[in-house]
Formats: sequence, structure tokens, C-alpha cells
Amino acid sequence: MSQECQVCGRRAQVGNRVTTRGKAKYLGGVGTKITGISRRQFRLNLQRLHVTIDGASRTLRVCTRCIRNGAVTKRVKAAPFKLPSGT
Repeated sequence: MSQECQVCGRRAQVGNRVTTRGKAKYLGGVGTKITGISRRQFRLNLQRLHVTIDGASRTLRVCTRCIRNGAVTKRVKAAPFKLPSGT
């Protein structure tokens, strides 16, 4: 299963992991130094979500950005019970 949003198609991005050492100058040190740079992946925050598409319910892996922006509509569960109206 790929690490990809099934709505917008976003994937993991590649960047650098920067390792620093030393005490910051404003804290009384001589400053921080970079001691290592290695490659890393910035992975998406994917959620398995029940989505309604064209009246049918499906399970998709969706990034949180699509959920927040309203690109998908969550499945509406049936109400467990209804209170009787005023008698």
C-alpha cells in the first residue's frame, strides 16, 4: 500500500535531517554547530476514512489536509435512537 493520498495524490517529500550541537549564544554559549546532515522523508499524515462517494460508502486513505479543507465528506452513521417529540 503506497503512502499516497487517494484524493489529491500527495506523496512523501524528501528533505534533510540536520543535527546540531552546542549551546546557543543567547544562552551564554559560543553558538550551535551543524555536525551532520542526512536525508530523510517527510511523510503525510494519512487517515483511513469512511467516505461517501456518489451515494456509495468506501474506505480511503486520505491526508488530513483534504479532510480539513472539505475535499471529502465523511460517511453519516445512522442515529442510534430518536427522542420522542413533545407529548
